[in-house]
Amino acid sequence: MKLENISLLNYKNFESETFSFDPKINCFVGHNGVGKTNVLDAIYHLSFGKSYFNPITGQNIKHGEDFFVVEGAYEKNERPEKIIVSAKRGNKKIIKRNGKAYDKLSEHIGFLPLVIISPADRDLIIEGSDTRRKFIDGVISQGDSQYLNALLKYNKVLAQRNALLKFFAANNTHNQDTLEIYNQQLSELGTIIFKKRQAFLEIYLPIFLERYNAISSGNEVVDLVYSSQLKEKPLADLLKEGINKDKFSQYTNFGIHKDDLSLEIDGYPIKKFGSQGQQKSYLIALKLAQFDFIKRQSKVNPILLLDDIFDKLDEQRVAQIIALVNNENFGQLFISDTHAERTEQIIKEIHQSYKMFKLSSN
Repeated sequence: MKLENISLLNYKNFESETFSFDPKINCFVGHNGVGKTNVLDAIYHLSFGKSYFNPITGQNIKHGEDFFVVEGAYEKNERPEKIIVSAKRGNKKIIKRNGKAYDKLSEHIGFLPLVIISPADRDLIIEGSDTRRKFIDGVISQGDSQYLNALLKYNKVLAQRNALLKFFAANNTHNQDTLEIYNQQLSELGTIIFKKRQAFLEIYLPIFLERYNAISSGNEVVDLVYSSQLKEKPLADLLKEGINKDKFSQYTNFGIHKDDLSLEIDGYPIKKFGSQGQQKSYLIALKLAQFDFIKRQSKVNPILLLDDIFDKLDEQRVAQIIALVNNENFGQLFISDTHAERTEQIIKEIHQSYKMFKLSSN
């Protein structure tokens, strides 16, 4: 699979721009603020129907304009594929494949496998459990539409149950029959999601550990621990036993929406006990393992986006990324960097065809 070209209209800082790509490596270089990351984000948009950096659609439209259009021409399985993402202020976003609009955005997820490595990934360490759940969900969903559908349904039922709990409190009432309907749906969907998350981590964890050892030369012991209330009891029991707590807080306190990943080094949280270098190695290993996992599941080389990471990495970590792509089995690579000479020097070590795009503010 490869992205042959992309056209941007009123997307972020771009008024109208078209880029034609090399099938192997593409580098966007220039000073900060010229739009390097925005091009990578447009490519991400084509795979996921949303921005990696700003999920609020209207904020991705160029200032002073009413809409944006991102259009990508791909070659996948020796067939041409055209994807268009468009949004107009106040209207619903539209995603089209070969001229036909999707009924649901979820139908498109996984069609164009993609992994991004970015300084923004540090949120996985410093932010709350919601960020780490989104990471798991994003990796699994690219190759498992049943998981994605179960997750979307679960979140919908969860919102309905929470609204019911608020209604109970506001009206000083309680209807166990209605609550039981939501409990049953949450239990069924939550159990599917829990089992799939467990199965995913059984495959993913060894890949991650192998990647980390390669990057860090095996000097530390890292781990990725999945915590879930469903490890203790079935969700149906948890919901039943926790009803008084739920009624008091007007919120569902038990379920897979409380799951988390513990990111650990030498048995301690990497957030508190990992050096900056160790945290960088950990995050890159997470993302390279994601690349490996998706490639294994989809039988397709994901597109790999490297956003402004050479500036944040030492030579050893750069060398590990180069090792990933320096063989005939890697897919298409897109890089953003502020130093053109440095990027070209690194890319020449890969011995693959490449294209440089020098962006300026003019």
